[in-house]
Amino acid sequence: MKIAIIIGSIRQGRQSQKIAHYLQHKLAANGSTIDLIDLAETPLPMLEERVGKHPQLPAEVQDLSNRLHAADAIIMVTPEYHGSFSGVLKNALDYFYGEFSKKAIGIVTVSAGKFGGINAATQLQQVILSLGAFPLPSKLLVPEVYGAFNEAQELTNEFTSRSAQKFMDDFQWFASAIYEKKQQATLSV
Repeated sequence: MKIAIIIGSIRQGRQSQKIAHYLQHKLAANGSTIDLIDLAETPLPMLEERVGKHPQLPAEVQDLSNRLHAADAIIMVTPEYHGSFSGVLKNALDYFYGEFSKKAIGIVTVSAGKFGGINAATQLQQVILSLGAFPLPSKLLVPEVYGAFNEAQELTNEFTSRSAQKFMDDFQWFASAIYEKKQQATLSV
């Protein structure tokens, strides 16, 4: 299965990429092909028009569209800013629709506080439903992210490590079930 992981933060001193890289390595070790999409390395202009309607779609948007289409499932990683998910992730999501159609989407949020970005995760679930995708009911929340990883970027917080394993197990089961159902529907057409 091909999984895209979107890092939805471009802020200086950001922390969310740490859990994204952790998930990338763990999921790849389980046999998944991972496409890590870092919005800091793939900057998109502010939305003027969606893919398919834009008269001169920027090349970086078309490239991201192709990468998202190629993914069988997606994980979105975002910090919580002011009680919601990041603006850069919202801008990226607004470009696309069909790229998410009937795909499993996992949500991972980080925060400096003890709640791990629960508000961002809840709001992002609503947006995912509006994109025609299926959000994984369970979320991976990374509280106190500044202390969750050591200097070598290794996850050292035991609670978060257990939560991440449960999230990956749930995500792989959920994504596989949806992927298999889509494959059956394609074969019967």
